[in-house]
Amino acid sequence: MSERRSLKPEHAPDDHPDAAFGRTGVLIANLGTPDGYGYWQMRRYLSEFLSDRRVIDYSPWKWQPILQLIVLTRRPFTSGKAYESIWNKEADESPLATITKEQTKRLSERLDDEFGDEVVADYCMRYGNPSTQSKLRGLAGRGCRRILFLPLYPQYSAATTASANDKLFRSLADMNWQPTVRVVEPYFDDPRYIDALARSIEQAIGSLEFEPDLLLASYHGLPKRYLDQGDPYHCHCRKTSRLLLARLGWDPGRFATSFQSRFGPEEWLRPYTIEEAVRLPREGVKSLAVVAPGFASDCVETLEEIDMGIREAFLGAGGEEFAYVPCLNAGDGHIDMLFELVRDNLSGWVG
Repeated sequence: MSERRSLKPEHAPDDHPDAAFGRTGVLIANLGTPDGYGYWQMRRYLSEFLSDRRVIDYSPWKWQPILQLIVLTRRPFTSGKAYESIWNKEADESPLATITKEQTKRLSERLDDEFGDEVVADYCMRYGNPSTQSKLRGLAGRGCRRILFLPLYPQYSAATTASANDKLFRSLADMNWQPTVRVVEPYFDDPRYIDALARSIEQAIGSLEFEPDLLLASYHGLPKRYLDQGDPYHCHCRKTSRLLLARLGWDPGRFATSFQSRFGPEEWLRPYTIEEAVRLPREGVKSLAVVAPGFASDCVETLEEIDMGIREAFLGAGGEEFAYVPCLNAGDGHIDMLFELVRDNLSGWVG
């Protein structure tokens, strides 16, 4: 066993408790996934997700009865059907789980090539399994006294980035020997991220048999009230779109931005992707490509909501050709970008 994975501090007496130390961990955090698409599995997942006050900030004494007695009696069925339509039956897991595992594996290989066993990487989910707490404790148990936390959200929002950070810090509160932690800041305007997006779009569109009249960048929605309260998410999304358009070098008339996945009665960030899909054919857009720059991994919101639902809405409204541009997933460009981002943030710790 190397010194970096020693189970006893140097010069410690023979009866000193084992305590692995000397490594640095990288913990990737994605949104999460249910364990299955059955009613009770979906209900557990949705209950955890929709009980997060970063996501739904209504007073619990008002919201929880509505959630538990109304929302969770019906929504697990509709959400379960959506997950079933995209489920990785061979691995018996959601595509998000499959892709996040592959991202972590490929990033781990790059880190091992660069740093050897000095740096180890793992992943966790904000909701569902594997939990942030279990993975944090697992890295600490492998001797990681320093941990770099990487939320896979390019654009910051309290409902995503802050919630992931909350879970991390609550998990730290239960540890007697806390590792030192760094959090990677949002990378919505990092040139490497913009370039990876642009290259993936160019490759995807170059493989099509048609030239899209418009590329629609669809981001996950957020209540407009959150923007009014100071959440920078909308600004981050708009800047990503501006930088992406500039990098592509396209005419601005061929590019637009919208927001999807609206939930509840209040107004969310506009324009809504579903409404744009119905409106655009009437405005002469007959061929449409949609990309989801806010998602690091394909999931139910991209594979089912966009590639199935938005496709159907656009074609049903008179559109003729539709293409979905996959997320960066575990492609070379994404892994290169994540590796460079992690290496930058490990500065002073390793290397």
